[in-house]
Amino acid sequence: MTMNFRSVLHALATALAITLAPCTQVAAAVPGYQIPNSFVHELPSKSANRAYQVWVDLPASYASGTKQYPVVFVTDPQYAFTLVHGIRHLLGRRGQNIEDFILVGLALPTNEDASEARSRDYTPTNALANPKRSADRYGAKAYGEGAAYRNYVETEVFPLIASQYRADMSRKVFIGHSYGALWGAATLLTKPGMFQAYILGSPSFWFDEHAIFQMEQQYAADHKDLKAQVLLFAGSFETPGPTPRHYKKTDLAGDMQRFKDALKRRRYPSLQLGGEVLQGEDHFTAYTALVGRGLLKVLPGFGPYTSG
Repeated sequence: MTMNFRSVLHALATALAITLAPCTQVAAAVPGYQIPNSFVHELPSKSANRAYQVWVDLPASYASGTKQYPVVFVTDPQYAFTLVHGIRHLLGRRGQNIEDFILVGLALPTNEDASEARSRDYTPTNALANPKRSADRYGAKAYGEGAAYRNYVETEVFPLIASQYRADMSRKVFIGHSYGALWGAATLLTKPGMFQAYILGSPSFWFDEHAIFQMEQQYAADHKDLKAQVLLFAGSFETPGPTPRHYKKTDLAGDMQRFKDALKRRRYPSLQLGGEVLQGEDHFTAYTALVGRGLLKVLPGFGPYTSG
């Protein structure tokens, strides 16, 4: 009985060894997948001494010909860069639906916490200096350095792209989301000519007691025109409501519509204004929807439109 049991164990062990042997031969590790025709430039800020990077992705058509391409700049490239790259590839259809473009990711400092860096670089005012601020909304160490970051983009990033790539710098598109859209709106009201088109998604206009609306009023008092194409988007769940996808207090959708209405009332002759509340979308899902809609509008392809 004992010998038979041992024999069975031996047979099972032998069978197991034969079965498992191929699984233990792990394939040799290789470098991870990289996006073709993409590049990373180390471009520290000269004035702020911060370790910024600039990510660049070229369309497949870039390799042939001498065409100059419009440039799409995105904030928060840790998620936006690959997403916009994919939309250009799938939805763009090599220029038929969306004109081919150079994609530039404005990467935050590599040696800093991303949340801290975006709170500092993407915001137009120092909310910590406002005694009316809500204490539970501001956990970062610093805010309000959006102007300095804007100067970095204009004086250091733009010259890099212009000198290294066949970029049509008269056709620059900005895409921002959340705090990134807040930075875009502040840029629109401070140096509107930095970009020719602004796609602003789920903008954090609540920031610093809605300071962006004071900036809008000041711009309107000093200017009679606003030369830009502006598309504003928010998800229908980005407003107070009863479901887990709704906000409890914040009303991004309402603030977005209020900002859009304010610009519309000014009747700026050169302003092209559009956008919408995206039904069934929340703060995270809205971005994937608004990028495609925005690019179809601001960079239409040679057509006719095809869906497959």
